[in-house]
Amino acid sequence: MSSRPALVYAKLAATAMFWGGTFIAGRMAAHVLPALVAAAVRFGVAAVLLLLLAWKTEGGLPRLNRRELLATMALGATGIFLYNLCFFGALRTIPAGRAALFVALNPTVTALAAAVVFHERLKPHKWAGIALAFLGAAIVITRGDFGGAWQDLSQSIGAGELFMLAAICSWAAYTLIGRRALATLSPVAATTYAALWGLLYLSIGAAGQLDQVDWSLVHWDTWAALSYLGAFGTVVGFVWYYEGVRALGPSRAAVFNNLVPVFGVSFAALILGEPVLASMVIGGAVAVAGVTLTNR
Repeated sequence: MSSRPALVYAKLAATAMFWGGTFIAGRMAAHVLPALVAAAVRFGVAAVLLLLLAWKTEGGLPRLNRRELLATMALGATGIFLYNLCFFGALRTIPAGRAALFVALNPTVTALAAAVVFHERLKPHKWAGIALAFLGAAIVITRGDFGGAWQDLSQSIGAGELFMLAAICSWAAYTLIGRRALATLSPVAATTYAALWGLLYLSIGAAGQLDQVDWSLVHWDTWAALSYLGAFGTVVGFVWYYEGVRALGPSRAAVFNNLVPVFGVSFAALILGEPVLASMVIGGAVAVAGVTLTNR
């Protein structure tokens, strides 16, 4: 293995660790701030850092043609606005560790979307892996009680679970749109433009939620969580992820999302004291096995 692929793999693994931490930081912020306000602050931090990074590493942002403009607008709508609306919405209602486990579905959903959008053929073993990944997700969602879930879906699939499923679909769209954007834009430029568009969308929505904020509850830990989300969960994570998409392709880069639930559940147990259920361990392992088979 040459040094460059090794560096790409190391960055993708570190990105998974940073994103695992976003569920803990997001949980802390979601209990204090409305979803769109929290997300707008996150990307306000990220936008400033990304602009500085673009200026330092690439001399600024390139002028966009019409296709690039539309692509970055779509990136901001999917991976920034919709994902964060669903991300913070989910973390208001379900534990951080449980939310993180849904990320195991991301590579499978991305592979399915790539098959539809880019007409990538899925061989039989990939279909088997997709089925296995969804089985693992079902174990996590139902907490291993399929019978009880069938009788009362509301006990297993609530607003938080639906928000996370929508977030995964938004991220799959972001990954695939990014494949087109990266044909002519650098990871830094694509991420910066996506963050700027996303910040615009989020700010418009956040304006209607400002009256819901109780600023007396916003302490240093909330600001620290939002700063972490903006710096590590967004700037470093998004740029390194797109470097992986450019070097390995969307499906292979998305495989590293398998590590996000591992870090997310571990951090949630260590930092927030959340319990680790047997269904979470078993379902997460089955989902990871399915994703591994899908991307073999």
